[in-house]
Amino acid sequence: MAAPLLEQLSESLGSPEPAIRLILSILIGYPFAVVYRWFLFYQTPTVIHLFHTFSGLALAAFNFGSQLYHSVVCVLIQFLMLRLMGRTVTAILSSFTFQMLYLLAGYYYTATEEYDIKWTMPHCVLTLKLIGLAFDYYDGGKEPSKLSAEQKASALRSVPSLLEVCGFSYFYGGFLVGPQFTLRSYQRLVARELTDCPGKVPNSVVPAMKRFALGFLCLVIYAIFSPHYPDSYYLTDEYEAQPFWYRCVFILLWGKIILYKYVSCWVIAEGVCILTGLGYNGVVDGKHQWDACANMKVWLFETTPLFGGTIASFNINTNAWAARHVFKRLKFLGNKTLSHVATLFFLSIWHGLHSGYILCFSMEFFIITVERQVSYRAQSWDWVTRAAQALVKDSPVLTKLANSPLYPLIYVVQQFIHWLFMGYPLVAFCIFSYDKWLKVYSSVYFCGHLFFLAAYLIMPYLRKALVPKKEGREKKQE
Repeated sequence: MAAPLLEQLSESLGSPEPAIRLILSILIGYPFAVVYRWFLFYQTPTVIHLFHTFSGLALAAFNFGSQLYHSVVCVLIQFLMLRLMGRTVTAILSSFTFQMLYLLAGYYYTATEEYDIKWTMPHCVLTLKLIGLAFDYYDGGKEPSKLSAEQKASALRSVPSLLEVCGFSYFYGGFLVGPQFTLRSYQRLVARELTDCPGKVPNSVVPAMKRFALGFLCLVIYAIFSPHYPDSYYLTDEYEAQPFWYRCVFILLWGKIILYKYVSCWVIAEGVCILTGLGYNGVVDGKHQWDACANMKVWLFETTPLFGGTIASFNINTNAWAARHVFKRLKFLGNKTLSHVATLFFLSIWHGLHSGYILCFSMEFFIITVERQVSYRAQSWDWVTRAAQALVKDSPVLTKLANSPLYPLIYVVQQFIHWLFMGYPLVAFCIFSYDKWLKVYSSVYFCGHLFFLAAYLIMPYLRKALVPKKEGREKKQE
C-alpha cells in the first residue's frame, strides 16, 4: 500500500522516490522523539537502546530494504574489534582500515553516473561514527592529563555494550544524514543528563520547532527553485551557447540553490536531536544552549562574504570530526599544511571515488590558501574573519572604503564573487565525472582556477601596497 502512495507523491512533487523516502524518514524522527519524551525518558537504558536500535533499523529498511545488512555487519565487527583488541593502536588502525575499505567497496560496486540515494549515503555517516568510537575508546585508557579538552569529553572509560553501540549507531536523529556525535554524548542522553532540568524531560520543544521551521523553509526554497537549475543543464548545447556572463551567473544561482538540499536535511535532523535532548550544550551567559548537534550556522552561511566563513558554517560536525580525529592526530608530521592536505584528501575519498570530489576539495584548499595570505598570522578555523578585519584595520585605504557610502555596493560585489566561486568547485562535486566537469569548466574558461591563481600571485604585493610599512612593522612587533 505504501509503495503506490510514495509513487504518487513522487510524481506529484516531481522528485525521485528515494528522495521522498529520505525526507519522510528524517521527518519521522520527530514522532520518534515525542515517543521517547512521553513514554521512554524514565525507562531503563536497555529499553531506550532497544527503541533507538529498532527505530533506526526500521528507517534503514524503509529506505534501503535488505541492504541494511551492510550497516549491521559493520556495527557488529566494530564491537568485536573493541572487545577483542582493546585499547590499542592496532584496534584503531584495524577499525579505520576495515570501515573505510567497506565504504569504498560500497562506492565502487554501486557507482553510477548520477548521484543516487542508496545505502552508502547513511553508511558514510556510520563509518565516521564507528571510527570515532575506536579513537574514543583508545583515549579512555590514557591519563586524563595527556588528553585535550575535546578528548576528555568524549573518552570512554569502560568498554560499551553491544546494545549501547547499536543504539548509538542507529539513533534516528543522526543515522541517515548526521549529525556526528560521540558515544559519550549518547550515554549522557540515555542517563538523562542532557537536559535543562536535571533528571527531567528537557524544555526543548520550542528550540526544536524553530530549527524544524527553518529547515522546512530551506526545503521549500530548494523544492521550488531546484527544477529551474538542474545539474543536467550544464551538459546541454543550450548552456554552451549562452554568453559567458550567463554561464557564470547560472553557476552562482545553481550553487546557492543546490546547497539548500543539504542545509534543509541537516537543520531538520538537528531539530530531532534537540527534541530528544541530545542537542543540549550547557549554559552560556545564563541561557541554555541547544546547539550541540548544530551542523549549520545558517545566518553565517547566508551573510558571510568570505569562503572561510562559509566553510565554518557548513557541515560543522563532520568538519569537527575530521579536525579531531585526522588533522590533530597528524600532529606528529610537524607540518600543518601537510596535515590539512591529508585531512581534505580523507574527506574527498570519504565522499566517494569520483575525480570530482578530489578536484572540489583541492579547490577548497587552494581558496583557503589564498585567503590565508591576507594574514599569515591566523591559525584557527575562524582565522579568515580575523585576518580580513586585520587587513582592513591596517590599511587606511580599506578602512576608508569600509566606512564610506560605497560599502554596500562593495559588499554586494564581494558576495557575488564569493557565491560564484563557491558554486564553481561544487560543479565538480555534483557532476563528479571527469569528462563532465571538464566540459563545464572549459565552457567558462577555467575562470575560477585562473582567478585564484592570479590572486595567489598578487596578494602579497597587494598587502604591501595597501598596508603602510610603518604600520606593518608595528603589527609584526605586536
